[in-house]
Amino acid sequence: MVRPREFDRDEVLDRASGVFWQKGFNPTSTEDLLSAMNIRRQSLYNTFGDKRMLYLEALERYCAWSVSGHIKILNEAASPLAGIQGVLLGLIQDDKTARGRGCMGVNSVCEFGDADPEVAKIRAKSGALLQKRLVSAIRKGQASGEIDPTMEAAEAAAFVQMTLTGIQVGARAGAGVAALRSLALFAVDRLKARS
Repeated sequence: MVRPREFDRDEVLDRASGVFWQKGFNPTSTEDLLSAMNIRRQSLYNTFGDKRMLYLEALERYCAWSVSGHIKILNEAASPLAGIQGVLLGLIQDDKTARGRGCMGVNSVCEFGDADPEVAKIRAKSGALLQKRLVSAIRKGQASGEIDPTMEAAEAAAFVQMTLTGIQVGARAGAGVAALRSLALFAVDRLKARS
């Protein structure tokens, strides 16, 4: 007879995500995961499959959470440009340890590049959602005269996404708050309509 699961699946998945976010996929051992998740090895395999399947689920969950947070900022901002600025500045943690973790999605780029099709697919899906919302915000900002109307909206959105990536990699590499904020504000300034 199979014993019922005695843990909250979402809670242990969040704990595993924290380990992968901090260490990456390859440096994380099964023992690291079991310790953080506070479950037995067989429970990990029965519930999540193996380490790789757990990582893919954790990455997908993280990317969905991250993008939904960015979209929420864009949707609730007073203006499109304020929303973009909010997204960029919102990445920058005051706490050095938190800042040093960077972004789990960007960390997966640094670890895998495009060599793992499943990892790349997860990132592409979340990236496309954010790209679509950024394009919409940029077009709205262009229509209101806030964002440079001569910019191609998709290219400007890609610029914002690359800036997001740059901020996260810089944070992971040890860049300080002032340097990261300066980069974010420089990017926002490039989008502004000129009189």
